[in-house]
Amino acid sequence: MRFLFVHQNFPAQYLHIVRHLQQVGGHEMVFITEDNPNQLPGVRKITYAGPGPVRADTFGDVQEFEQAAIRAQLVAQTAATLKGLGYTPDIIIGHHGWGELLNMQDIYPGVPVLGYFEFYYRTESGDVNFDPEFPTALALLARVRAKNAVNLIALNNPGHGQTPTRFQHETYPNWAQPRITRLAEGVHLDICYPDPDARTRPFEIGGMVVAPGDRLVTYVARDLEPYRGFHTMMRAVPRLLRRPDVKIVMVGGDGVSYGARLVDRTWREHMTLETGPLDPGRVCFPGRVDYSLFVRLLQRSDAHVYLTYPFVASWSLREALACGCAIVASDTAPVHEFVSDGVTGLLTPCLDPAALADRVLRLLDSPALSDGLRHSARAFAERQLQMADHLAGFEALITTLV
Repeated sequence: MRFLFVHQNFPAQYLHIVRHLQQVGGHEMVFITEDNPNQLPGVRKITYAGPGPVRADTFGDVQEFEQAAIRAQLVAQTAATLKGLGYTPDIIIGHHGWGELLNMQDIYPGVPVLGYFEFYYRTESGDVNFDPEFPTALALLARVRAKNAVNLIALNNPGHGQTPTRFQHETYPNWAQPRITRLAEGVHLDICYPDPDARTRPFEIGGMVVAPGDRLVTYVARDLEPYRGFHTMMRAVPRLLRRPDVKIVMVGGDGVSYGARLVDRTWREHMTLETGPLDPGRVCFPGRVDYSLFVRLLQRSDAHVYLTYPFVASWSLREALACGCAIVASDTAPVHEFVSDGVTGLLTPCLDPAALADRVLRLLDSPALSDGLRHSARAFAERQLQMADHLAGFEALITTLV
């Protein structure tokens, strides 16, 4: 079978299915993407130059759509060149978020398209105005609605969609949901797994050494920002540090993946001004870390914190479950599919630092509770997060479309 994958950041979430198809053999795979150094055996990478920065004279509400429309045309031109060289795929698979798939039916009419629908934006009952500390200005509500322009065009184009969770599926309008299949994402359970000996040996990260007797509290996000509850976590830190054996590692970059960016400082700098100086021997900010170190951090964790607004759940939550972490997670809709309170973790109000600290300390003081949650977290991963199940589901969905 001939596959054409499209995503601006090769290989993105298609890494696992591409590797699987390559291992199965008998397939030809081409991937249209912006230039990056990543390579995969058996995949022909075709690059295009992105649309460049937003034009200053474009009205704010349509800036994102203008970028998507330009990107759609650039990808279509790349695909037209590919077609001229004799490549016609049996199926096109890609992410709708940046507009890359919008014009593909013009180049390859009749070829099935399987597009990833990540999130449908709403001005209420979701992430917008979830946190009263950061209200959305009335004038920006129109911009939130405009973010669905690509979603809506994609839903009216030929093709079918997929999304990984019930929460994400249900953000879409009722009329759109039948066109989107829920396809759960998996974890490599032979890479992310519990290591009972991890807490019996020293562990070093970011220049901080965690001794076997230390109690390690971990927090992970792509970027340290309010959407992932970083402000709640930081406000819980002083109370956690009252316990002398606690050390804390907060993994994540200083950028902004979601929500508002501060003008003159990072969110980490902003929250450190609020909490006051933190002892670098007990609180570590290693930035983004290598995947193998990330897994070892989860394996060593005594209590792992995962917080999010009502938005797309991070892959790190799945990996924490697979590693058998004792998890304290936000009591928000996307988390409920993964963490059941008192079973696979403890739930806590997303915006309540005192409650978060209480639950973390409860875990640290209750070995039986911690062990039970760890066992149940790993068992959940083995039931629900098998990579083989994800790949089989992906292949079955492809089969129904071609």
